[in-house]
Amino acid sequence: MTADEGVLAIDAGQTGIKVRIPTAQGVRDDVFPGIRTHEPLLPQLAAAVRTALDHAGATVATVTAGVSGLTSREADAAALLARIADRGVRDVRLAHDSTTSFLGAMGDGRGAVIAAGTGVVTLAVGPSRVARVDGWGNLIGDAGSGYWIGREALDAVMRSFDGRGPDTGLREIAEERWPDLTQAYISLQSGEDRVQIIASFAEHVARLATEGDPVSQHITVRAGGELAHSVETALRRVREDDQALGVCAIGGVFRSAQLREAFVSHLSASGLASQLVDPLGHGIDGAVALGQLAPGHPLAADVSIAHA
Repeated sequence: MTADEGVLAIDAGQTGIKVRIPTAQGVRDDVFPGIRTHEPLLPQLAAAVRTALDHAGATVATVTAGVSGLTSREADAAALLARIADRGVRDVRLAHDSTTSFLGAMGDGRGAVIAAGTGVVTLAVGPSRVARVDGWGNLIGDAGSGYWIGREALDAVMRSFDGRGPDTGLREIAEERWPDLTQAYISLQSGEDRVQIIASFAEHVARLATEGDPVSQHITVRAGGELAHSVETALRRVREDDQALGVCAIGGVFRSAQLREAFVSHLSASGLASQLVDPLGHGIDGAVALGQLAPGHPLAADVSIAHA
């Protein structure tokens, strides 16, 4: 991507909004505060674009964005373009971040990308079909995600506390935050950062699993199985022949060696022809690629496009 191509790309999530800005020397990446899910999305994206344009050192004609949790109602490139048209932007492309994660990790390849951090979503692309699996949020989905692991960890803690479950090193970790465990649920229910707090326990689960804590190991293996099941489901929905499809696993959850091992083991046991591959790039690279996505690509139907 060179500056004269005039593309400003956005990878927007709850933890941060990364913006790739064209400059006279090439491009640079800036990071802005994350999406506030309790507020309208498009004004936040437009504000980030306007700030980034003020920093740009080259002409920007196109804005592309991959957005976490993008709904069909919010996927309105024309509405976003209307908010920034006076800035000279002539073209806007807006997509769910599963689309840009796929493009960043797999480029023009075919297969599945599973992105697992606090939440998780899987996107598979076959010769002509696309399948999204999970990504339904912490209340009704995100199986195997950091939040899911943290929720399972705290469930195990309270079972241990009650005597309903075995002892676990996770209890000591929880008691460092809540010395009186009877107050933990009240603190979580009233806290605006409860999702992040619960998800933070995934790191402790990964560490304790390597140290031999049976409860943490059990949670880790189950999480790997859930993630593999999502990938297997997505691949079965898009495959059209027996050709092996690539699988790319990205996100902080996969830093756990035991979880990754369980994920690979479950995927191998599925009998599907698949091959684990390293990512070509990141979500922001996928947002850049959105600007050159061919109209005939299977993902093109999932991109909202507006021209001035």
